[in-house]
Amino acid sequence: MAILTVIIPVCLIFLLGYIGQKALRMDIKSVSTAGLYLTVPALMFRTFYQTELNHAFLQMVIYVFLLSFIIIWLMKGLAFLKKYSPSVTSALILSTAFMNNGNFGAPVMLFAYGEKGFEYAVIILTLHTTIISTFGVYYAAKGNTDIRGALLSVVRIPMIWGSIAGLLWQYLNLPLPDNVYNAISLVADAAIPIVMITLGMQLADLKPHNLQWGKISLALLVRLLISPLIAWGIAFCLGAEPLLTKVMIVSAAMPAAAITTMYALQYDSEPDLVSSITLFGTLLSIITLSILLTILG
Repeated sequence: MAILTVIIPVCLIFLLGYIGQKALRMDIKSVSTAGLYLTVPALMFRTFYQTELNHAFLQMVIYVFLLSFIIIWLMKGLAFLKKYSPSVTSALILSTAFMNNGNFGAPVMLFAYGEKGFEYAVIILTLHTTIISTFGVYYAAKGNTDIRGALLSVVRIPMIWGSIAGLLWQYLNLPLPDNVYNAISLVADAAIPIVMITLGMQLADLKPHNLQWGKISLALLVRLLISPLIAWGIAFCLGAEPLLTKVMIVSAAMPAAAITTMYALQYDSEPDLVSSITLFGTLLSIITLSILLTILG
């Protein structure tokens, strides 16, 4: 069963971070920064150094952009019908259009679909991070962040530069001694455990307040159920091969990215609502992902 072979092993590592944070009260920012700036760029370099720019890569690019913008406009329409305020609309977009493909998605793909599925997941993660860091910031700021500021936020993301470096090294066929590649791989191998432990630490510090169950339920419905259905439709239209189709669907079923809570706090975009959706979505996804993985096989 998927819950035994995939979800529980992943959740045990999250639990380690959760317990560690509750017991030791560590500085999450330091751990997160170490993962983001030191280990993840190495993982991105290795992945893109080995990745061919083929038809599957183009399909992933189209998938990420289509999924994100379909959900953004879906939430805009639902928020309009329910006459939600601009700040609530932005919060719901943050919580539904930007899923956790890093801390949660990539490890699940590794356990469920092996190295090839993991490689697909890392590419989707990189593409999706670009969208989070542009449109995510834009909606968190309720439209007050200009395009220049959003683009600058992408430039500051180290994983983007790791990906570009990997692609250039492959495309230009630049020399890479085995001992240097092995050193990069060693650091890359540490990336996933660190980001998983970081998510557990972040969940330990989430404290939902002023629970708005109607809005939370709407966001969870879109994020955990409607999103993978949209992803299935996109994968079908693109004619993606079976493994890539599974990765696309499962990636789309991930809970909200933890970083959306940070954006909501920074820009005062209903942070209580966003943190509540992130927490309950992560907990509920243990069940929904187990069912989905079992169905997909």
